[in-house]
Amino acid sequence: MMELQAGSGVQEEQSILPAANKKYKDTIFRMLFSDKKNLLSLYNALNGKNYSDCDNLEIVTLENAIYMSMKNDLAFILDLDLFLWEHQSTYNPNIPLRDLMYIAKEYEKYIKEKGISLYSSRQQKIPAPQFIVFYNGNRKIGERMEHRLSDAYETARGEPALELKVLVININEGHNQKLMESCRILKEYAQYVSKVRTYKKTLSLNEAVEKAVDECIREGILREFLLANKAEVVAMSIFEYDREWEEEILRKEEFEAGRETERKNTEKQRLNAEKERCRAESEKIRADNAEKELLLLKEKLALMQGK
Repeated sequence: MMELQAGSGVQEEQSILPAANKKYKDTIFRMLFSDKKNLLSLYNALNGKNYSDCDNLEIVTLENAIYMSMKNDLAFILDLDLFLWEHQSTYNPNIPLRDLMYIAKEYEKYIKEKGISLYSSRQQKIPAPQFIVFYNGNRKIGERMEHRLSDAYETARGEPALELKVLVININEGHNQKLMESCRILKEYAQYVSKVRTYKKTLSLNEAVEKAVDECIREGILREFLLANKAEVVAMSIFEYDREWEEEILRKEEFEAGRETERKNTEKQRLNAEKERCRAESEKIRADNAEKELLLLKEKLALMQGK
């Protein structure tokens, strides 16, 4: 089982059903993998490594720094690379632009801490960045996909002068099985999320979260973590899935608004086409009448000349 220490001893609590609390800005994913042992386990699983010394991990997440209303979940340096990891429960193709803003702040901090001079005649070295999103939203995607900063450019002219690639890994239960088997904590997290979503179909959000937590504890899924942090996990989960539901509603409203705009545009185009047809018909009638009048005049002229 996972070795996380409770702050004041492990204690199983009575039924806790807090209402959604907006102060819970963290996520269960971030809380789990802020623990260096879990973080190193996931790194090993992703990179085929077998590191065991957690002290080799240098956590560099910019705490209290919020960009675009979102803070990066996890940032750390290992093997001379700088990793920016983020968890997302909603599909967002704008993550490369957010990561660009975030990595600039990370490098600014790194340069100051290392005393690096940007005006030196020597080439200064910095950790190479790697960007990963761990996705477990409802929108269907494949096992892995990639977002690129260049996808956001208004124009595309050959090789972009500035590129940033973000790897998106699907961590919904049933996906990326090899990765899940290599990192037990990630697999159990996916199982917990699946239970919440399953129970949310028939229960209130509060009841669904409470039932999922209790069931996971009984089945040994994230057991130590949940026993040590049950109240916080329940409250954070309620906030997470309440926000996820709100975002789903917003996306549906945006979709419907888009359809309504498209319908109005189509109707406008139809009316314009009808006006153009009527105008063309009117012009044709006028032209036909003018031609008939011209023929009559010619006939009258011919009669007058005959007399």
